[in-house]
Amino acid sequence: MLNFLAKRLLGLLPTLFIVAVLVFLFVHLLPGDPARLAAGAEADEATVALVRADLGLDKPLPQQLVSFFSKVVHFDFGMSTRSKRPVSTEIAERFMPTLWLTLASMVWAVVFGMAIGIVSAVWRNKWPDRIGMTLAVSGISFPAFALGMLLIEIFSVKLGWLPIVGDGSWQSYVLPSLTLGAAVAAVMARFTRASFVEVLGEDFVRTARANGVHEPMVIVKHCLRNAMIPVVTMMGLQFGFLLGGSIVVEKVFNWPGLGRLLVDAVEMRDYPVIQAEVLLFSLEFIVINLVVDVLYAVINPTIRFK
Repeated sequence: MLNFLAKRLLGLLPTLFIVAVLVFLFVHLLPGDPARLAAGAEADEATVALVRADLGLDKPLPQQLVSFFSKVVHFDFGMSTRSKRPVSTEIAERFMPTLWLTLASMVWAVVFGMAIGIVSAVWRNKWPDRIGMTLAVSGISFPAFALGMLLIEIFSVKLGWLPIVGDGSWQSYVLPSLTLGAAVAAVMARFTRASFVEVLGEDFVRTARANGVHEPMVIVKHCLRNAMIPVVTMMGLQFGFLLGGSIVVEKVFNWPGLGRLLVDAVEMRDYPVIQAEVLLFSLEFIVINLVVDVLYAVINPTIRFK
């Protein structure tokens, strides 16, 4: 296990290097002049030139790339061109709101998604299965921004039960987490159903039933663990997508998280913030995949890593 972890951690470096190069090149292809946006619409060309020099954008692109990597290896992501604050400070302030929103979304999505998937698998091709899969397809098909606006219209504007924007209270997490987790719950329901249907057809399940084991015990003891490995894989991937894919939801609910920060950075062509956030999201995906691989051994002790 330790050798496996060491190899995977060493594999982080080339992956992050490739991601850093690609995101550096892509952000410089974005239309618009960051110096002009930072200087303001009324600034003359001389002021814009001074701002461009201050941001280091007057240097050749290869020199900017070398400068970027020399700072990154020292965990220095530069200064935000929009706020004139360190990028690390900007991200640190926005990270926890996104993390708590993601965790809240993931918890209810996994619980309800797995419950719907198990019920649909046990009563497959019957009315609980049809209702569950209809909800799953609806959750996948409904756009997040439209669902968020619909929930705001019903529960905030008309009923006045919940706040529209995040104010730090638990009530402010309800609508964004429902919006963010709806698609995840739908995916988990469909994936859990498929995994359980496959396990329910195995010989050891038929043997347990033939020996008189009660059906709830068959589901919990014999099916759950064996069906969880592919489900855990999907769970890890969905958690990574939630962390990196909360942009639309945070924009709709004006949530003070990383997604909203990224939108503001793109609008202002804030290169340092964009580059740092994309690197962070890439690192999150890699670490989550590593955690999922370790969970395999916890769920099924027969799995060994080399």
